[in-house]
Amino acid sequence: MHSTPFNIETDLPPIPFDQRVYEMAAQLKKSGLPWKPCAGCFVWDRDEHMDVPSPFPDRLYFILNLGRFLEIFGSLENIVKKLIWVPTWHQARLLCDRLGVDKVKISDLLFNEKHAGTDDVLHLYNILLKHLNKG
Repeated sequence: MHSTPFNIETDLPPIPFDQRVYEMAAQLKKSGLPWKPCAGCFVWDRDEHMDVPSPFPDRLYFILNLGRFLEIFGSLENIVKKLIWVPTWHQARLLCDRLGVDKVKISDLLFNEKHAGTDDVLHLYNILLKHLNKG
């Protein structure tokens, strides 16, 4: 099977491909964001641990088959240690609920039209970051 890379000019990205998103995800990791690698997660290989090329820009990978990532890294702990999870908008919303983030903060974000696209994800990440750093 021939791999077809993501075309940033014509394809609709599943998450924002933006360095600000990746860097904020790295801050979330540094602040202790809990994560168990699983299928359906995007990860950023900032330090170039993976030899296989990414189909997405900026060394962003999608975990479709966790077994393949386990072959590369050897354990879930190594995946968590060496990669940076880049939660989707939906995953970030679920994390807010799971971590007990104030629902008013989330509802204010959802009904604010000025936070569209990449800003939506960044604002959710910022809410999570503030929540993680307060405790």
